[in-house]
Amino acid sequence: MKQLWEFYLENSDKLAEQVIRHLNLTMLSVLLACALSLPLGIWIARKTRLSGPVLNVTGILQTIPSIALLGFLIPVLGIGMTPAIFALFLYSLLPIVRNVYTGITGIDAKVREAALAMGMNSKQILFKVELPLALPTIFAGIRTATVINVGVATLAAYIAAGGLGEFIFGGIALNNSTMIIAGALPAALLAITLDFLLGKLQNLKRVKSGRKSIVAVLTLSVFLVLSAFGSGQKTALQAGFAPEFTGRSDGLPAVEQTYHLRISHLILGPALMYKAIHENYVDVISGYSTDGRIKAYHLRVLEDDKKCFPPYEAAWLVRKEWLLENPVVAEVMKRLESSIDDSLMTYLNYRVDHQKERVTDVARNFLKERNLYHEPGTHNKTLLMGSKIFTEQYLLTEIFKLLIEGYTDYKVETRKGLGGTKICLDALLAGEIDLYPEYSGTALQVILNENTGKLENRQEVYCLVQEKLGERMDLQLICPLGFNNTYALMMREQQAESLKIETISDLQNYLDER
Repeated sequence: MKQLWEFYLENSDKLAEQVIRHLNLTMLSVLLACALSLPLGIWIARKTRLSGPVLNVTGILQTIPSIALLGFLIPVLGIGMTPAIFALFLYSLLPIVRNVYTGITGIDAKVREAALAMGMNSKQILFKVELPLALPTIFAGIRTATVINVGVATLAAYIAAGGLGEFIFGGIALNNSTMIIAGALPAALLAITLDFLLGKLQNLKRVKSGRKSIVAVLTLSVFLVLSAFGSGQKTALQAGFAPEFTGRSDGLPAVEQTYHLRISHLILGPALMYKAIHENYVDVISGYSTDGRIKAYHLRVLEDDKKCFPPYEAAWLVRKEWLLENPVVAEVMKRLESSIDDSLMTYLNYRVDHQKERVTDVARNFLKERNLYHEPGTHNKTLLMGSKIFTEQYLLTEIFKLLIEGYTDYKVETRKGLGGTKICLDALLAGEIDLYPEYSGTALQVILNENTGKLENRQEVYCLVQEKLGERMDLQLICPLGFNNTYALMMREQQAESLKIETISDLQNYLDER
């Protein structure tokens, strides 16, 4: 609790900004959904034969996975708040439309007959009889949609829409439980608070008070909407950074300290950064030096001329106990020790990312070219191999899967796409996987949380990590592969050339002059 409180004090400005943005995403999407759902629900209550198709369509929209829906919307609506609000708007339709329809159709037919007998027309029956009687059911739908959207809105952080998801995803990437709770707790409190306030608004009895409350809600909504689309001071170039890069001590904080770099930036999912820079949404991104998309998207890696980023040598993280029980696996894996340099790993990634070759085919061809490929034989044991959620990890996992199955009696089962470092590490410690690809710099900064200053020597970092992992967690790195997948800042080649930016220092000098 103390760590959480300290985190909130240190990040109070960021927390306030995220809460307001989260409110924006939720309220605007629900208001837009109400504007469509209320008349649509009334309409299908009148045209009951159309209720099935309408409810089915809104139901289908509700079943689309959130990440997939955001991915579908990006090519059409770009990144930022617009696709996020539209996705949340779609998720709000079903509970509101269904509750409007159910509330109106659930009214006793004798009530309508009585209203007709009193001389009311259809409009009067709707506004003076049906809607007031259906109001509790309608409000229940609005409250449900609001609570759902507060939760789903956390995913908006992946597409630069902001919100409390920035803390959550940053915490997952950084193996920081405090940061995860710092985002999840306000989101939960926000859902409870909005549901409570809507319940109070629903229960207002006096018409005059009700109207005043509605006006207040609408005024607050307009204020929040305008504040969301308003922007702070922007620098001459706009950056897009992954949550992990902005939170790690060897990421953006290190760049800011070493180069005094000040650049306005958006938070983006790692996979979306390359798309964002390729389509000119941002000018600078963080990335990894061996990523195949560097070549595919014609990007320039800015030279780290002040040696800000530490080495990130790729290896395999295993439990010592498991390694002692399975020494043959380590012996087979040594066949590829120090055999992959930076340029080769970049090329392998490029074949998958840009040339769209299958990961299995690239891995098999790689082993065949080195006369290391053997057809799998009989398997008597099972090995569980995990990976993070990007191409390079998929490739390494597949290469070693084929290698181990070809030279041992182990059957390798892969758990690909486990997410960030925290998920992979927790799975390893829990025995859900036996090993996964990791990087010496990540092990030092994220797993061990060591702040040792600048360490430029790859061997020095690797040895330090081996020592600390063994002492604290009974883990070990094995089979260093030979390539260094370090952090990097990148720009479009054509833009960097026109602005004469080759190094991170050049980038900062350019920003200082603007």
